[in-house]
Amino acid sequence: MYRWDAEDYKKSSREQQKWARELIAKLNLRGSERVLDLGCGDGKVTAEIALNLKKGGVHGIDSSPEMINLAKKTFSKEKYPNLSFELCDACELNFNGEFDVVFSNAALHWILDQKKVLNGIKRSLKPGGRCVIQMGGKGNAQDIIKILDSMIMGEPWKQYFHDFKFPYFFAADKEYTGLLHESGLDPVRVELIPKDMKHSGKEGLKSWLRTTWLPYTSRIPENLQKYFIDDLASLYLEEHPPDGDGTVHVSMMRLEVEAEKKT
Repeated sequence: MYRWDAEDYKKSSREQQKWARELIAKLNLRGSERVLDLGCGDGKVTAEIALNLKKGGVHGIDSSPEMINLAKKTFSKEKYPNLSFELCDACELNFNGEFDVVFSNAALHWILDQKKVLNGIKRSLKPGGRCVIQMGGKGNAQDIIKILDSMIMGEPWKQYFHDFKFPYFFAADKEYTGLLHESGLDPVRVELIPKDMKHSGKEGLKSWLRTTWLPYTSRIPENLQKYFIDDLASLYLEEHPPDGDGTVHVSMMRLEVEAEKKT
């Protein structure tokens, strides 16, 4: 469990929101569905889904109290009657046949026990329901991870990473297809999709590193975290300098999944 700075994330997650909009378009919503958003974060993506559900509704869950509190504050029931939020772990879903669609963007790669998540997704869906998920896949952010691997084995940072284990689940398409079958979900489409993540110069890159790489930064004493982030950004830019417009590019790999619950 990490302590998220929800306000900071809200300001620094433009790329994640862009990818979420692309995924929402692939839902092809009729407008009457009941949707579950796993890892809803600050709620802005969940609210966009709600706009497509004039006769339906969407329920967002997240394991971060900070994120859920911000989502509830930003999107009140009075203004968004078809939108609700709940503090809940995606590994502990307690819904039974309540949703037509389970949606998740940029969240599930934080969970190592995917079987628990997928079993919960199946329970949550109505017969004939479907899940549409995008998360980090095999090869995601590999240039950043390569630098991190080197940093945490050297001075002055290695003292904070003695028992460190890689914290993300970045699966290949065939591996995830197997997990879907084991959970009783029928794969429709499972594919790795390369993405170009763009940041506005070094400060934009640092903002993303600060708000989303918590498994690394949270191990560093708070007064030293900014130096760790600056070191990481500087090393990355040595190998991947900004383009002519000052934009920093990070190669990402997303695993996109569509599956159905037939019975």
